[in-house]
Amino acid sequence: MKMANISTINWLFVCGLSFCLGGIAVLSFMPLSSDCICPLKNPLSSFSGGEQLSKNLISPQSGHKMAILVPFRDRFEELLQFVPHLTKFLRKQGVEHHIFVLNQVDRFRFNRASLINVGFHFTSDVYDYIAMHDVDLLPLNQDLLYEYPSSLGPLHIAGPKLHPKYHYDNFVGGILLVRREHFTQMNGMSNQYWGWGLEDDEFYVRIRDAGLQVTRPQNIKTGVNDTFRHIHNRHHRKRDTQKCFNQKEMTRKRDHNTGLNNVNYKILKVHDLSIDGVNITVLNILLDCDVNKTPWCDCSGTAAAASVVQT
Repeated sequence: MKMANISTINWLFVCGLSFCLGGIAVLSFMPLSSDCICPLKNPLSSFSGGEQLSKNLISPQSGHKMAILVPFRDRFEELLQFVPHLTKFLRKQGVEHHIFVLNQVDRFRFNRASLINVGFHFTSDVYDYIAMHDVDLLPLNQDLLYEYPSSLGPLHIAGPKLHPKYHYDNFVGGILLVRREHFTQMNGMSNQYWGWGLEDDEFYVRIRDAGLQVTRPQNIKTGVNDTFRHIHNRHHRKRDTQKCFNQKEMTRKRDHNTGLNNVNYKILKVHDLSIDGVNITVLNILLDCDVNKTPWCDCSGTAAAASVVQT
């Protein structure tokens, strides 16, 4: 597939289900039924993006490869800022990496944790650690090293003493680096968290239960106001904090039943995309929901009913 170079687009608007230039579709993030492919065992060998990963790297220092997993839905203007910023930041550190945008295209509520599980399945044959990375959080302090986590456990880049918004001790959201074997050991993340929030708190309990511990960058001289740039506009995009059915009760508990081993999904399309000369990979991901187990994946019931009809 020919790459769409976003740096050449002077103005961009939504046209049907595709991003368009002057009425001509240049990129579609939405699925077509004929595009459906099954989850891939060794995905990077089957599309051209895998052949071009090294072009974005300079002087790899560690021999390790990091997959940056970015859960995503309707954040295109943030992605345009995120990709060049983070790439420049990591190039200075010589971190071998590639950005994978995990684009949820079903009609259920957003599920950050399940998307990360899917991204891990897609990349784990090639990359030996992942960065679970919010698209709206840009690191500013070059002393924040995206290095291979220690054997102790995950490396939390956006610690509570540094994050611009969240400051409680058990916080592990924003940017968390996890070794491949540790993520597998914990069975990934819970698939029960539809809507915004709490999935990272449940993951903290998984870390603890696995006998691992969270480490954080040391001797960082900046603080909550100048370590990161938070580009989320809460007035433009309101977070989906609705709680329906028995969601509030169930999502306050440790989930021993779901995770990496039973996330239910299809990858509908793999896109190679270039933003300001940086090659990234976009996965169009269709998540499935068992409404008998987690009816809060669709508080309105509309998407769930449509899913049943399609099935």
